[in-house]
Amino acid sequence: MIFGFSVLSMVIWLPIIFGILVLSTGGDRNAPLARVIALIGATLGFLVTIPLYTGFDKMTSAMQFVEMHDWITRYNIHYHLGVDGISMLFVLLNSFFTPLVVIAGWKVIEKHVAQYMAAFLIMSGLVNGVFASLDAMLFYVFWEAMLIPMFIIIGVWGGPNRVYAAVKFFLYTLLGSLLMLVALLYLYNLSGGSFEILDYHQMAIPLTAQILVFIAFFTAFSVKVPMFPVHTWLPDAHVEAPTGGSVILAAIMLKVGAYGFIRFSMPIAPDASHKLAGVMIALSLIAVVYIGLVALAQSDMKKLVAYSSISHMGFVTLGFFVFNAYGMEGALLQMISHGFVSGALFLCIGVLYDRMHSRQIADYGGVANTMPVFAAFFMLFAMANSGLPGTSGFVGEFMVIMGAVKANFWYAFLAATTLIFGAAYTLWMYKRVIFGAVANRHVTELKDITLREKLVFAILALTVLGMGLYPLPFSEIMHASVSDLLVHVARSKL
Repeated sequence: MIFGFSVLSMVIWLPIIFGILVLSTGGDRNAPLARVIALIGATLGFLVTIPLYTGFDKMTSAMQFVEMHDWITRYNIHYHLGVDGISMLFVLLNSFFTPLVVIAGWKVIEKHVAQYMAAFLIMSGLVNGVFASLDAMLFYVFWEAMLIPMFIIIGVWGGPNRVYAAVKFFLYTLLGSLLMLVALLYLYNLSGGSFEILDYHQMAIPLTAQILVFIAFFTAFSVKVPMFPVHTWLPDAHVEAPTGGSVILAAIMLKVGAYGFIRFSMPIAPDASHKLAGVMIALSLIAVVYIGLVALAQSDMKKLVAYSSISHMGFVTLGFFVFNAYGMEGALLQMISHGFVSGALFLCIGVLYDRMHSRQIADYGGVANTMPVFAAFFMLFAMANSGLPGTSGFVGEFMVIMGAVKANFWYAFLAATTLIFGAAYTLWMYKRVIFGAVANRHVTELKDITLREKLVFAILALTVLGMGLYPLPFSEIMHASVSDLLVHVARSKL
């Protein structure tokens, strides 16, 4: 409890309340006040998540910080919240990024400042609701609601094709969710009128029905990850989104889809998960290899990092469906690391874009001569994206490859190609942008990063190095929950 309120309710509703307060500041004449209130709200939103970590019992896989109230009693729908060793880490990750995005957009956003800041605060609370929901209908409400702020962020503050990108993002994710709603209603009837997610984990469902339920969930979660071949909305959304939107898309919203496989698909349809594991692994490996090659062909920095995200998220779904602790824990660590690294890379690209108004690699060269501090931070994040040992990017990938070896050598062999392709496209971009002679007069006029930008990059650098050198604080939290999930899925194996 915090000031008499349950922790998880505070984590969800505090950012939303501050988002409404920011909106109440009015037009851009009050922009400085809107920024200050947004930063206070985002910072408090992160601080109230800290008791989730400090008070968490690492020895149990049971849900903790549980809160339950009646909501729609006629249909047995409850306001039911709780976190385990998996979901708690993503609540922390989401709340960690919200103040960074507010700081990053401090001077960059000059029009509709209050609305911009409010959208991120409200979305932060809604995403926390997705990770904390234990009632399926509550989950679905938060799941759909979080699309609205991101749709607005892309559509209002995005690039020249922002409307097309926003509509494509919204339609892909909304239509993908409709079959999930059908599956939830089927499970509601099968359970005798319960929307409790944990009840669904204990039900005996016939194999044919499991496969249909798995496919229904797959349509929703695969779009969000996004998996091949439903990934095409992501590069468009990233290219058109403002920097803050790209950061939250990559660092947080992609994780919601992968989380769905862990919370719904695998425990509710364990037999179908094993039956369709070959398909999931094949799609994951296509994302790792093929999308990695697509990234090599990009001339736009944002598109390159967007395709890189798809390739790295292929590692995540691969780790889930090899069904061993190395693979699954490695996949979860990769999700967290990818949040830090991809968020940092999009912020780096945003810094360059704010100064040059170009994302084309060919327009740069020799940036290290005029922005040496920025070049050093960019180097660290580029190396982490390449999977350099000692950075967070290495930990998850290494564990997934170890898990894949235990399942099948060729899975591991194909997955390991990302270490080659990832280094190739990331370092190729870095070399072209940062090193070499200054060939563009605009590059000679660039100013190095400000104190505000240094603060954001320093925080992210500490997380990337800290997780890479000492991942135990992350892995020990999830261990009991992962072990319990693997036992549950193995017990139901055909």
